[in-house]
Amino acid sequence: MLDLAIAAATQLTSLPRLRRVREQPHQLQAEVLRHLLGRAQGTSWGRRYGYAPGLSASEFAARVPVSTYEQLYPELEKMLRGQPDVLWPGPAPRWQAKSSGTTNARSKFIPLTTEALRGNHYRAGRDMLALSTHLYPGHRLLQGKTLSLGGTHTASPFGPAARAGDVSALIMQSLPGWAEYLRTPPLALALLDEWEEKIDRIARHVLRQDVRVLAGVPTWMLVLLRRVVALAGAQNIAEVWPQLGLFLHGAVAFGPYRELFQQLIPSAHMRYLEIYNASEGYFALQDQPEVPDLLLLLDHGIYYEFLPAAEFDSPDPRPVPLAAVEVGPSYALVISTSAGLWRYLVGDTVRFTSVRPYRVRITGRTKHFLNAFGEEVVIENAEAAVAAAATATGVLVRDFTAAPVYFGAEAASRGGHEWAVELAGPPPAEAAFFAQVLDQTLRQLNSDYDAKRHRDLALAAPRVHFVPAGTFEAWLRSRGPLGGQRKVPRLSNSREVLEAVIRLGNKE
Repeated sequence: MLDLAIAAATQLTSLPRLRRVREQPHQLQAEVLRHLLGRAQGTSWGRRYGYAPGLSASEFAARVPVSTYEQLYPELEKMLRGQPDVLWPGPAPRWQAKSSGTTNARSKFIPLTTEALRGNHYRAGRDMLALSTHLYPGHRLLQGKTLSLGGTHTASPFGPAARAGDVSALIMQSLPGWAEYLRTPPLALALLDEWEEKIDRIARHVLRQDVRVLAGVPTWMLVLLRRVVALAGAQNIAEVWPQLGLFLHGAVAFGPYRELFQQLIPSAHMRYLEIYNASEGYFALQDQPEVPDLLLLLDHGIYYEFLPAAEFDSPDPRPVPLAAVEVGPSYALVISTSAGLWRYLVGDTVRFTSVRPYRVRITGRTKHFLNAFGEEVVIENAEAAVAAAATATGVLVRDFTAAPVYFGAEAASRGGHEWAVELAGPPPAEAAFFAQVLDQTLRQLNSDYDAKRHRDLALAAPRVHFVPAGTFEAWLRSRGPLGGQRKVPRLSNSREVLEAVIRLGNKE
């Protein structure tokens, strides 16, 4: 009966909150900004910029600069090293969320305050749980276990009083008792830092449990599920966990993995919902089962602004408020949070699919896109094109990365794109057809790319290399210990990643 009580309690508070997010977005955002400014007015940052609860959104935008991680780092470092009342009131937080891949391959450390943990991450997690049980009451999701796969944490490099690690690990470490009751494996296994050992030990632990919900990054969840199937001597996961009904996934786009999961879990009972959770905050969730758009969470301790694509490289970026966004264009997320991030440029880009209510799709990153020739190919374009090529040639794609082929010295030389693709099986019989469909789909999706490809004048047809299984994992290993926050950049205007992957593939 405890599962019914938890479901009822979370639905009672969360469903009305989500209804208000849909119906009163601007009022909620005004309340969030007023709260943040009031709480931080006594900090050194707040005093510097004249914070006060009555400060308007336009006054806030005029006074406070937009900051990247590097630009905000001098203040963040003070907070990370234990100085109180710098960016957020009170003592320095014990927890520091660590991630990589957005600051020239160096790790980011984001303070995770108690207010951010409770008012953002846990609140959004409760909302997702309430939404899931509301959408799928017949699945009885809480009668079994939620298998959550996350990272680890270690002593912070900024001092022994703090712990740093994947945000998933920090969240699990501090879960309330009722939430810990629902999940598996126990923390001793969930927080192991050696991923090969971790996958094997977790697989053995959960093999005989009644797992009904999966939560984690598709890449690592796939590895774990395959290990469970192998240990069980089963054909698929549905034979191991017949009541499994939901996968809450995030961190990477699910499109390239969908068919792999459907093969591994061939159950008409199975459902998939996306969450948008990062080190900096829990931003959005999928509230419509059949539509991949994500509802932007507007009363979870984050005040949002949005930087138009034309402003990405501006020395004086000017984000627009929520009320000014339009359906269609890509925007970079700019956030102010209860973790002390003020007008902080996350690096993620989103596209609004609706403004009543505000729903988005993740389109990529400000630094992870192809734009060497004005083609402006974002990750959303690339993933759709790869999926189309895979379908047309009957293959399953595990991973990919792409980079430009820059113009050579010859007058007749042209630029182009080069791709490394890892498949879950042998290459297609007609490899050239894969590249052809990839190219055609990109031209259909992206008018800038299509214009550059016209008669091969500016861009040549793409080159595609099929690399052996395990190549991308080998590249990740070469970058340091495996972990939940490590992933291969899909797109880059540098050839460094692509060439490293191809070299590793040629060694196999």
